[in-house]
Amino acid sequence: MLHGIVIGHATATIKHRSLIGWRMVIVQPIGPDGRPEAADPQIAVDRHGAAPGQRVVLNSDGLAARELIGDSKTPVRFFVIAVVD
Repeated sequence: MLHGIVIGHATATIKHRSLIGWRMVIVQPIGPDGRPEAADPQIAVDRHGAAPGQRVVLNSDGLAARELIGDSKTPVRFFVIAVVD
């Protein structure tokens, strides 16, 4: 699991069929001190409605992502599992 801050959302007119209807957000991983890490931002599937500036918890388990999406061939790896209050 990773903590991150939502920095935007992703829009795609052409995408894998498994992503149709899913909301995608761009998340910057953060460290325990809440500061952005040197890691690249990740695109994650979000069904919780996280907005830019909100802290989220990400899961990077590919099998869990495939189960969430319901497609064994989906390219999704990251998904939001919680919005931190």
